[in-house]
Amino acid sequence: MKKPNRATTSSAFTSGRSALGRRRFLQTVGLAGTGSLILPKGTLFGANAPNNKLNIALIGVWGRAMAHYNALAGENVVALCDVDEKHLAVAAQKFPDAKHYVDWRKCLDQKDLDAVVCCTTDHTHAFVANWAMNRDLHVYCEKPLANSVEEARIVRATYLKKRHKLATQVGTQRHAFPNFNRVRELVRDGAIGRLEYVSAWGTRKIPKPGYLPAAGDPPPHLHYDLWIGPSPWHPYNPEYFSGRPGGNCLHWNMYWDFGTGQVGDMGSHTMDLAWNALDADLPTTAVAKGDPFNPEVSPVGLEMTWDIPANDWRPAIKLSWFQGGRMPDSPMRAIDLWKVGHGAMFEGDKGTLISGFNNRILVPLGDDADFTYYRPRTKETLLPPLGSFQGEWLNACKGSLKTSCNFDYAGKMIEMMMLGLVAYRTGLKLQYDGATGRITPRKAENDLLYRRKYREGWTLNG
Repeated sequence: MKKPNRATTSSAFTSGRSALGRRRFLQTVGLAGTGSLILPKGTLFGANAPNNKLNIALIGVWGRAMAHYNALAGENVVALCDVDEKHLAVAAQKFPDAKHYVDWRKCLDQKDLDAVVCCTTDHTHAFVANWAMNRDLHVYCEKPLANSVEEARIVRATYLKKRHKLATQVGTQRHAFPNFNRVRELVRDGAIGRLEYVSAWGTRKIPKPGYLPAAGDPPPHLHYDLWIGPSPWHPYNPEYFSGRPGGNCLHWNMYWDFGTGQVGDMGSHTMDLAWNALDADLPTTAVAKGDPFNPEVSPVGLEMTWDIPANDWRPAIKLSWFQGGRMPDSPMRAIDLWKVGHGAMFEGDKGTLISGFNNRILVPLGDDADFTYYRPRTKETLLPPLGSFQGEWLNACKGSLKTSCNFDYAGKMIEMMMLGLVAYRTGLKLQYDGATGRITPRKAENDLLYRRKYREGWTLNG
């Protein structure tokens, strides 16, 4: 078959500045104001001026990546990478001047890059993110950020060392919904009294019996060995790739070597609704129960609970995740949590707040829940809208470095979720030291979901 053109990258800085010098220049431009792109269009250094555009590599160009096409169209997309050459051909229609790669490791060595958008399979997210930061590149990484406790800790540690110069964002794009701000305000301002317990849940059910058997050979346009990447080898089966764009992950992310099922998938989105309101640190304990353990596929039905330490505005609380048919108890028989869909619930000593992604309901409980203790914010003091989620990251790359879901905030959240999976797999109540990553009982640290097994030749710290 005819392969896509591998055009030469065009950049205003390629001939006159080093890649590092260019990145420093972009940050200087952004920092000249408030850290955001506030200069008007049409000025020398405005948002659309050639000198103020990022050189971006889009790694994984199909599925979720298509949701980034318009946001990236105002920048210089100078590299496209995908294990499927047909997907590269589609992306090349939108970004005709980009160089093409099938191996993300080679893509990251392109010298003129400023930033990376990672839309690959779940089992390579931590790899791409960590390699990119090791090369001083800004990173937007689709969720989940990691597939194990160890991956989450390594990626977050790399970011914390470079947070003074790199902007990162995890693709939990629902975070930009105004409802996230309203939920945080209600919880923080005491609408439900003193916070005592929080739960989040997902309603999706995708049972899988086990890894698929060998079925034919990969098509010539698919580099299947690179799709497997760092994970243990499994024979090709076209069913892994039969999903629609944007939903294809549902055909492979239930398998342990490729994903963590609904915990990493919708769990990343829905737990973010709770995490955003809690100002939480890493948990001190984790316990879980669910469907009988299957060494090949993640469970459908699952409950995980963590002890979250106190902070300066709330006591220590318990936080839980439910999925696949399991639910927390509703505060009233008249309220059907199933009809909320994916949601979160905040229980206080004077009421309960139930929230979906775009709506919420406040339920006062008890005779003293008269709201005299609560004063709503004025219009002027509401948290400001986030705006474009991708745009927030693009602006951060050019100045402030501040994003809502950076690799510290989101890294801690996914580390907690992965710790819950270790508790599920071992059947043990775990004591956890977030500072060191040490688990008690110690044997749990060697569990597959704490430290994944990688194929020879693949390293997380390249």
